[in-house]
Amino acid sequence: MILLVTSAGRAGECVSALQEALNHEVVIAENLARAITLLRTESYLLLVLDQHLLESANDVSENLFDHVGTAVVVQVNLAISGVDRLIREVRAAIQRRQREEASARQAAIGRLHGQLNGTITALLLSTELALVTPGLPLAAADKLASVHELVKNLRLQIETAEVAEEAAQVGNR
Repeated sequence: MILLVTSAGRAGECVSALQEALNHEVVIAENLARAITLLRTESYLLLVLDQHLLESANDVSENLFDHVGTAVVVQVNLAISGVDRLIREVRAAIQRRQREEASARQAAIGRLHGQLNGTITALLLSTELALVTPGLPLAAADKLASVHELVKNLRLQIETAEVAEEAAQVGNR
């Protein structure tokens, strides 16, 4: 959802154009106080701010940025910007956010895989060492062999997921 903050007379035209071009719901706030109220109650993908409102209410604009949350802020001057330019800027901001989210997700997955691989390696080594323990009862050896096989399967699943994720990333480029 996109929050458009403007008192411009062409706000309705902007909302219609944004919804049609971007396929996102757009909510209008006619002033910064209303925008703060909406930001407190809902999460937004983007916050599109008319520069005119920011310049006319500095004290309220400081408070507005405390409530933005994860929304990407796009400042536009609707007095001089056409609807086409507004759509281009909002589309670019959405694409930028999607790239940043994908990058953050990829980094988190990479860290998790690294941590899991270290643990899996330790489990494999420990079970292999335990399996060669002299005098190990047959029942315990069978159970350790079973654990060893499960850990090897887990490693294979993680490696398969890594390959699938890399292929998906290449496909998205």
